[in-house]
Amino acid sequence: MTKQIKNQVTVIANLKGGSGKSTVAFNLGLWLQMKGQPVVAYDLDPQCTLGDVAEVRAEEGYAPPLVVYQNRDKLVEQLGIHPGQVLVDVGASNMDAMKAAISVADRVLIPVPPSQPDVWATQRFLKIVDEAADAGNRPELMAFVNRADTHRAVRESDETEEVLGQLPGIRLVPYRLYQRTIYRRSLSEGLGVFELSRRSKAAQEFAIFAQAIFPEVKTGK
Repeated sequence: MTKQIKNQVTVIANLKGGSGKSTVAFNLGLWLQMKGQPVVAYDLDPQCTLGDVAEVRAEEGYAPPLVVYQNRDKLVEQLGIHPGQVLVDVGASNMDAMKAAISVADRVLIPVPPSQPDVWATQRFLKIVDEAADAGNRPELMAFVNRADTHRAVRESDETEEVLGQLPGIRLVPYRLYQRTIYRRSLSEGLGVFELSRRSKAAQEFAIFAQAIFPEVKTGK
């Protein structure tokens, strides 16, 4: 597909459920808008969590709204018409949509909870990316530890991050998002973690994380 309007397509995906991709996609969308970036999102997961939370946000009248499309049939055609940032939330339960999204992605952001099964799922996911990407046009792959344990004595997050850093073709994002209640509140209330509490640890860690994902976005606001 040839993109007619300049944009950047970021697919948030992994094979294993429960990785927190919808929470990440929602908060990234709001963070980008807070920085003055035009944003649209696609929810191609049958659970429709991202679409649901965007609807909650709209019903509560919070501004700006997050525009979320759920058209799976015309995914490839529609992705190319949006200027600015395009976020795609998709899971393994819709494999056709996942492959279609990867085929037009500039990069794929992979949230990985700290567990061995999640690492195994990530390794299998790399094969799907290779199958879906056009020859010679593999998207940038970025992985990070999501829902990390907040207790320093627990080693799973360190071990998971170490393995991710060794996987071929993946750029490790060296900033974790932690297992915090405020992330669950974010989805249930339709607000970003930085809207719920600007001084919370979650708001601070997410700002650092988002800036690492989108270094080209100015930190003005």
